[in-house]
Formats: sequence, structure tokens, C-alpha cells
Amino acid sequence: MASSLSYAAAISRPCTSPALTSKPLFLSASPSHFSSPISLTNRFSRFGVKCSYADAGVKDNSFTIDVEANIKTERLVVLGGSGFVGLAICKAAVSRGIEVLSLSRSGRPSTLESWEDQVSWITGDVFYVNWDEVLPGATAVISTLGGFGSEEQMQRINGEANVIAVNASKEYGIPKFVLISVHDYNLPSFLLNSGYFTGKRKAESEVLSKYPSSGVVLRPGFIYGKRKVGNFEIPLNLIGEPVEKLLDATASFTKPLSSLPASDLILASPVSVDDVAQAAINAVKDDDCFGVFTINQIKEAAAGVKV
Repeated sequence: MASSLSYAAAISRPCTSPALTSKPLFLSASPSHFSSPISLTNRFSRFGVKCSYADAGVKDNSFTIDVEANIKTERLVVLGGSGFVGLAICKAAVSRGIEVLSLSRSGRPSTLESWEDQVSWITGDVFYVNWDEVLPGATAVISTLGGFGSEEQMQRINGEANVIAVNASKEYGIPKFVLISVHDYNLPSFLLNSGYFTGKRKAESEVLSKYPSSGVVLRPGFIYGKRKVGNFEIPLNLIGEPVEKLLDATASFTKPLSSLPASDLILASPVSVDDVAQAAINAVKDDDCFGVFTINQIKEAAAGVKV
């Protein structure tokens, strides 16, 4: 019997609807708001499979079978997506064809770049957000949450906020969690007891505990790039880039000094915000990637090198 099989496929995409007006939240228990619509259901594809067959001396017979199959689409949630590092991560994800949703207190950024239209911007606070509006259908979460302030404030935003996010992601069955943390700069222990570092390490422990084989912690040092603050742009790259090149070029000479307390305040190589973003996205896309990444490992991960 001679047989032939031909395929025709068409992938359906969710429809969009008009954006809703959003209002920032901070210490309010109000629900979060979307600046653009998102789909909370899995995308699917319908395939038309045409089969034909014929025996010798028998008239050709053919029929079509419609097959509906679920296709897993990468959908990334970025916590703090409108911040300096968060924006770079959202942009990198969009460029890689990943569906992106950002949750932050400020919502959509004030910049007018075309790629931002491809991100669903939600205004909200992790302490009060309705996770049903954020996490269903997500395949990974990246948290850039962190900041400075009083000891209590730093413990709350660097530690507690991330712990809440990790546990919510785990409860919703999100398979991957990436945390943007911080290098310890080889500081003495009494300095690492500040709310900033203890909060970050608390968040790291939660990620590695809840996601022992898929959680990723990135520990960059000074992150440089063009940082926008209001209507101003701070060209951190004018400092960070030449310093990075200098320290990388002299690393073999300065390595013996790395054991000195706080030496990394001077010797730790800066990292570009684009490298941090690419490392985070590569970590999301690599199922075998997990654990704590140092500054050099972040750069290797950004270049797509197995670490």
C-alpha cells in the first residue's frame, strides 16, 4: 500500500482589548491594575492533518483530521520590571520572543520605546497584589526587587517581598525562579549584617530552598548602563565600562589581593545591565541552569557559555 501524509497548521493568538487606566500602589490593599491586557489561559494550536492512501487498482481516498494540541508558550513575569535592571530584562525577553508581564509599583515606564508595547504592565505591590492576575500561565519569574532605606525598609523590600514572591510562585506551580541579588564584596561579617545584605540573603535562601534544582541567584556587583531617573539619563556606562575592562585585564595580577577584607569594593568587576539581563533570560531558557552565579559566571551566562 502506498501512502502519503500532508500537514497544514495555523496557530491562533489571543485577542487584545483596550488598556485599562492604572494607578500606582504602595501601602494600599487595593487590587492591581493592568496597563495592557494579558491572557491567563494557555495558547493552543489547531492542526488540520490530511491523510491520503491508495491500494493498487483502488481509487484514491483521503480525509482530514482536525487535531487540537496545547503548546507551551514561554511566559515570563518580571517583578520590578519598570526599574533599571527590570527594564533591561523585559527588553531582552521581548527580543527573544518571550511573552512578558511586568509587576511594579510604578507600572508602565515613561519612556516611549516601541518594544514596551509588547509587555503587559501591571501596577501593583507584591504585598497586596492578586496573584491570580499575575502568575497563571507563567513559565518563569524573575525578581529584581530590592532597595535602600532604614533597616526595617531594607529587610522588607530585599527580603520579605522576595520571600512572598517565591512562595506565591511555588504555590502556582511556576517551574523557574530567578533572583537578582548582590555580590558581598568580601565585606567583614559585621557589615554584612545590615538590612540590605541580610534581606538579600534571606531571599536567596528561600529561592534555593523552594527551587533546589531550578532556582537561580545572580550576584552582580556594580551594574552599569544608561539609567533613566525621571527626565534625566545617568550614563553609568561612562564609568562602569572602562573600569570593567581595566579590572578584567588585570585580574591575574589583582587576584592575590581578593582575600583581603572588603577588597572587592575596588577589585570586583562591574557588570553591564545588558549582561545581567541576558544571563537572567538564558537562565530562564536553560532547564539545567540553577544555583548561585558569581560576577564572572554572570558574564559567561550572558554569553551563552555553560557554567
